[in-house]
Amino acid sequence: MALTEEQAAVRDVVREFAGEEIRPTALEADEKQAFPEDVWDGLADLDLTGLTVPEEYGGYDADPVTAAVVNEEVAYGMLAVATALSVHSLATSCIAEFGSEDQQERWLPEMAAGRPVGAFALSEPHAGSNPAEMSTVARRDGDEYVIDGEKQWITNGRRAGVYVLFAKTDRDDPSSVTQFLVPGDVDGLTVGEKEDKLGLRASDTTSLTFDDVRIPAANRLTEEGKGLSAAFHILTGGRIAIAAQSVGLARCALDEATAYSQEREQFGGPISDIQTIRHKLAEMATRTRAARLLTRDAARKRAAGGAALEASMAKYFASEAAMFATNEAVQIHGGYGYVTEGEVERLYRDAKITEIYEGTTEIQKTVIARELLD
Repeated sequence: MALTEEQAAVRDVVREFAGEEIRPTALEADEKQAFPEDVWDGLADLDLTGLTVPEEYGGYDADPVTAAVVNEEVAYGMLAVATALSVHSLATSCIAEFGSEDQQERWLPEMAAGRPVGAFALSEPHAGSNPAEMSTVARRDGDEYVIDGEKQWITNGRRAGVYVLFAKTDRDDPSSVTQFLVPGDVDGLTVGEKEDKLGLRASDTTSLTFDDVRIPAANRLTEEGKGLSAAFHILTGGRIAIAAQSVGLARCALDEATAYSQEREQFGGPISDIQTIRHKLAEMATRTRAARLLTRDAARKRAAGGAALEASMAKYFASEAAMFATNEAVQIHGGYGYVTEGEVERLYRDAKITEIYEGTTEIQKTVIARELLD
């Protein structure tokens, strides 16, 4: 599954940027829980904030494999940045795939340039893995929709200038979920405080509260009742992105562990001479490679128009590979892996979220089984 010459060139550019601009900011950004906006501007300069924006609107319009490569390399630098980028890309994908020409012209050129940042508002406090149970309602009132409800776990919550919102048009009808565009400055929208998280601490995750929020009917992205199928379609690409980010995280942990094992001396030589350590590195490398192959396969299937099964397989396997690799990296570093000034402690904390967001491991297994049985 070799990359094309163009894909390899993109990989090299993003890899250099991640090494020189993203990774050096990671420790401080995590400690201060502050998103590195200069890094975001750098991503915009590389056209990566337009990753899923059509060229006619100033975007890069990357194919799924190239997008996976970008996500892997950015996550190698810092998962919080990669997550912010992938969620922004979910929002631009929704507008590009489901928006009217007016909506696309209004939002996509500026979003491709990096601002406004996009967010994806699907989850709710009592409706995470089953979004059909959402309680947010958008009631039609003449030429407007009036929105009331609450969303939870929104990446880019405070940074966003536009939210792709999912709400029911009929409170009692699960099949009425519809997709809307909500500007960040509308009256009645309250953005909650930033969550204090185990990992991914530089990424702002918030709640959103909608209290009699009025938006033009022209801000509806899908026909009424078509929002949930649109969400699942977009999230297939999102799961491939998270799988790719998991690969980047696992690769970073492997590189840190490999380097440390060759530097750290015990029992008269480097610990890389100890068979137990060598076996750990071997398994980390094998799982990381397998995760990348599953992810690239899913991306190629996505380019061909499918990939629900493959995306869930890749996301499930790669997220567990990231958790395994970062755990082993901490173990290889010993006490130095447990302290906060080290790199691998942050990688370990960050890795856990990959098994949760964009569909938990358990949800991915459910999707895989359903695809096999149906």
